[in-house]
Parts: sequence; C-alpha cells; structure tokens
Amino acid sequence: MPKILSVRALRVIQADDVPLYSFYLRGDEILKVAQISQIKRGAEGELLGYQRGEVKKHVDEIADYLDSGEVIFPNSILLAMSSDVNFKQSRGPKVGHGDCQAGVLEIPLTSGDTKAAWIVDGQQRTLALSKAKRSKFPVPITAFVTDDFEVHRSQFLLVNKVKPLSGAIINELLPTVNTRLPSSLSKRLIPATICELMNRSPESPFQGLIIQQTTDRKINKKAVVVAKSLIDVITKSLNGPNGCLYQYRNIATGDTDGDAIVRALNLFWAEVKETFPTAWGLPSTKSRLMHGAGIRAMGVVMDRVMANVHVDDKKSQSQIRSHLDRLKPHCAWTQGTWDIIDGRPWNAIQNLNRDVKILENALVRAYTQAPTV
Repeated sequence: MPKILSVRALRVIQADDVPLYSFYLRGDEILKVAQISQIKRGAEGELLGYQRGEVKKHVDEIADYLDSGEVIFPNSILLAMSSDVNFKQSRGPKVGHGDCQAGVLEIPLTSGDTKAAWIVDGQQRTLALSKAKRSKFPVPITAFVTDDFEVHRSQFLLVNKVKPLSGAIINELLPTVNTRLPSSLSKRLIPATICELMNRSPESPFQGLIIQQTTDRKINKKAVVVAKSLIDVITKSLNGPNGCLYQYRNIATGDTDGDAIVRALNLFWAEVKETFPTAWGLPSTKSRLMHGAGIRAMGVVMDRVMANVHVDDKKSQSQIRSHLDRLKPHCAWTQGTWDIIDGRPWNAIQNLNRDVKILENALVRAYTQAPTV
C-alpha cells in the first residue's frame, strides 16, 4: 500500500463531474505527489507529454526570491490528478453558494512515472520551490481530477495561451487535442495537424524531414525543414481566396477536406523533389529550397501551379512537372547566383519577410514569363 499525504481541501464540481480542488502543499511536497510530463516522442513516434524543458535562469531567479526574506507567493500551481486520489467530505453544511464542500483530500505517494498528479501550469515555480532553502513554504494548489491525458494537454494549451509559450510547442501539441479551443488556436489546428501528417506519412515527400519541438537534432540528422515554414504555407493557402487549398474549405459549415489537402500537398511537393533532386533533403545551410525562405516562396508558386491542375487527374504529375520545369533554369538553390534577383549569391537569401517577398515575386515572375516547356 502506498503512503498517503492528507491535506485539507475544498471541492467543487464545475462540469461533467470533474472535481476541482483547492488546497496547500509545502514547497518540498509538490514533486512528491506530482511529476513533470515533458514533451517528447515515443518509440513509435507518438507524442508524449506537453511541458517545456527547464528554464534554469528563470528557476534560479524564483528560488532566490523565495529565499530573500518575507515574501508572498500567491500564484497557485495547477495539477491534473488521477482518480487514485480520494476525498473525504467533512461533516457539516456546504459552504459558500452551497456547491463547495470542505474535507480531506488523500493523495497517494508513489515514485517514478506512477505519481498521482501531473503539473499542468507552474513547472518553473515548482522546480524553484524544490531548490529553495525555504522548503516548507506553503504553496496554493488548484487541481482537477481526470485520467484523460488529452484534457491535461488542452488545459496546458489554454492556460499558456496568453503566456510566452513557443509557437513550435503549440503547433506540435495541437494535433493531439480534440477538445474545444479558442478561435485563435482552432485556426491553427488544421495546418498543424496536416504538417504532422506530412512528417509521418510514408506517402509524403516531407516524411521525417520536418523539425518539430521534440526533434533531437543531435540524433535526427534527416530533419531539415522547420515546421513553421510549412505550416505558414498551408495556412496562407487555406485562408486566401487565391490559395490552391482554399477550395477544400466550406466557409458556410466550417468543414475542411483534410484528405484532399494532403493529396494536393503531396502531389505538388513530390514533383518539387523530383524537379530539384540535388537540393531536396539537404540542411538549409546547403540548400535554400529547404530553407524557410525557399519553402514559403515555393508555397506561392504552389498556389499558382495547382490552380491549373486537377488533383485526381492521371496527368496531374506530368502537368506539375512541366510547370516547374519553367522555373528550373532560374533557381540557384545550392550554388551559383540568382539571375532573377540581380545576381544575388545563392545563400544570400535569408528567412526574412523582405527576402521571402523578393524571392516569391522573382519566382512568380519567372514562372509566368517563361515559355511553356
């Protein structure tokens, strides 16, 4: 039988029978009951966890503050707790508006990856509390109980929506969340999900090439395309009436034909790979095609080319190839100079909005002016 940590707590039920508790723990008790579920990939490529890594400078600053004297620490730590916890209601009437119950919350004390709780918000504060000399400092805790890990992730995204959570981690977490999201996040869900599919599908020319938050660059040398670049291309094409992916959205119902979008993307970028084989799959320092500027600029070309191609047509591949062949003589992805950009060296194109716009305009101009091959 595991040891039990008992704390006085208040319980309310907000929705769908998910209990919400408020109580206090000492600073040195939090990591005894809760673990930090850091974002990473499993052996099969599945997404695990959701937390960022430790920000050492931030943690040290909080620890120094806690040890500086008489301090106030009102910010609560948000925990997701498993159904292994047990609440014993105290005798007496309900307090407040009648929906708040006082009692004792019993939390099992276990070790390793089997702890009874996970930290949803307050990771850096928790680490600071564990390092501070004032280990007995009382800390306010808010906790909800559910065994659904997807709810943990969705709450993590919602809590961090107005905090400096990196776009990379949001983009990688979004495809794993099915709960309702604010419009600012839901608009990013489809592009992020499609990017995830493109990275994992054997049919995708981008399989394994996309750099995500969880990509270990020391181990995975194959990944060369920053996810945000491809997500930007998908987002722009989906939302702009001139985008080739716009046709797959039903504005009236809000439905999106994800399968058709993936087919269109696979079709176009597979032909890009075939047209520029020596530039495909190289690090961005050796190929501007794999660079953020190249991906984004070719996304604009995609909208032009695919507007003239029917995805399910048997001749679609040869049609796309003939369009791209019109660009081929003018592209300096890996060496030489860009004759369509005043002789600029091939690697002088940077992932800056100004440079991207210059490259976009130059490629489109070369495409429209070149004779049909």
